[in-house]
Amino acid sequence: QVQVVESGGGLVQAGGSLRLSCTASGLTFGDYAMGWFRQAPGKEREGVACISRSGRNTPYADLVKGRFTISRDNAKKTLYLQMNSLKPEDTAMYYCAADRDGYCSGSSWSTVPEYQYWGQGTQVTVSS
Repeated sequence: QVQVVESGGGLVQAGGSLRLSCTASGLTFGDYAMGWFRQAPGKEREGVACISRSGRNTPYADLVKGRFTISRDNAKKTLYLQMNSLKPEDTAMYYCAADRDGYCSGSSWSTVPEYQYWGQGTQVTVSS
């Protein structure tokens, strides 16, 4: 049984930083591309970043480029999202997802149907 679990969310002031973590069990972690998504109330879930199984390909959404960094530790089966210079508009539920494609291909990396396994999310709230 596959389990994906996010952690590290919380309340932070604008300009601050948070690091999210995601662990995945029940799958061969190193074979999967991993993505971070977020969903604000009343909005669609949107792709934030993806990291290929090797770690060499890391596309980002334009809104977070230069502020967020995705990384992974395959030995620990853990995915990370370092978020710096946070803004109130970054407030959302953040989700981790696994894609057996492995490559963060083209523009499909940012689409929900591309991923097979999802966590329950961790809330990030940025106050102004």
